[in-house]
Amino acid sequence: MIENKGTEIKTPSKAENILAQINSKTKLGDLRKIAKDIKKDHELAMELWSTEAYLPRLLAILIMDKKNLSQDVLNKLDQDMQTHTFDERNNLMDWLMANQLSKDKKTIALMESWENSSSALQRRTFWYYQARLRWTGQTPPDNTEYLLSALEANITQEEPEVQRAMNFTAGWIGVYDEKQRARCITLGEKTGLYKHEKVAKGCTPSYLPKFIAIEANKRQKN
Repeated sequence: MIENKGTEIKTPSKAENILAQINSKTKLGDLRKIAKDIKKDHELAMELWSTEAYLPRLLAILIMDKKNLSQDVLNKLDQDMQTHTFDERNNLMDWLMANQLSKDKKTIALMESWENSSSALQRRTFWYYQARLRWTGQTPPDNTEYLLSALEANITQEEPEVQRAMNFTAGWIGVYDEKQRARCITLGEKTGLYKHEKVAKGCTPSYLPKFIAIEANKRQKN
């Protein structure tokens, strides 16, 4: 029997089936539902990542195997993120931090080594992780004095995305550490960062004196 190659039906791959479910209306919650069904599948994650598209890459992050996230792999992911817009690449790295890097001692250690990384995204992640330890209510490491000295020395020279993460860390130190509160407020007054930034109704301003006053007051009321 001669097989007619032209009539063969190609079965869509697993990645193609998943990509067919994602469009411009897909929300983060939808991606989480898809990821919950898939569970962990690093090979599939890399296939989705290779599409270079934003939403498939967010989904890829959710199903990655954190055991495979070595510094070399993370450098490659970081490099790939540079093709995205400013906001998208920051969101991708934040998503990676929250869903993978903060879940394992090995990847936490990597994040903690990124303070002086040549990558702005990695330096930003170092600072956001330090902030996260505080605003999630976890007991912060005994490095607050060191962090404040680094903030005072370096914040004004940093890249905008790193600067914002550093400011965020200073804000949460000021909220949760009363002994350091005045120092954090002074830092904000000296740098003037985000002093004239307009924020949406209900959002906390990033300017440190205002941020610390509002957030600290919220916690006193609770």
